[in-house]
Amino acid sequence: MTSFDPARTATAQNAPFPFAAGREKGYQPAAVDVFLRRAKQSFESSDGQLDAATVRQASFPLVRGGYRIEQVDAALARVEDAFAQRERASVVASQGAGAWVEHARGEAQLILDHLARGPRRRFARMSFLSFGYRVDEVDHVAERIVRYLRDGQTMTAEQVRKTAFRMQRRGYREEQVDALLDSTIDVLLAVR
Repeated sequence: MTSFDPARTATAQNAPFPFAAGREKGYQPAAVDVFLRRAKQSFESSDGQLDAATVRQASFPLVRGGYRIEQVDAALARVEDAFAQRERASVVASQGAGAWVEHARGEAQLILDHLARGPRRRFARMSFLSFGYRVDEVDHVAERIVRYLRDGQTMTAEQVRKTAFRMQRRGYREEQVDALLDSTIDVLLAVR
């Protein structure tokens, strides 16, 4: 038998996101609320404290009954998009559209150069006793990124944001793969 908790019910009605049910974990509500308040203040004041990359890299502790992860992630994607659009508008206004396009083109070329290393050699590997991202899964995503940048095949920032890899011994170093995915998202947002 579940007990009725009026405080939790009142909080749930006023919460910006639904809560995870039962024993399911979600993002710690207080941490999410503080970050989103900070993002809103930064965006409205144009103080430069936050940018699209900072929003993309935000992380929150997981707690039982926290905010549902997928709803918070979707909201963060919208916030990131808003910051990216403002950043683009600022560069275009101050330096012209050509500067923005040239910057995006340069980023895309850096990504292509990195991924030209070929399968199983694109990123540094973890030691024999350590786990990293599965090489075959990362290489599959890398090929999709190459097809997007080189051939114009369709890819969205949301697809890259939702990319997840299983782990394996001697897998690719997570931080290198994550940095490349972040750069790819930057390019995708730049050409929207």
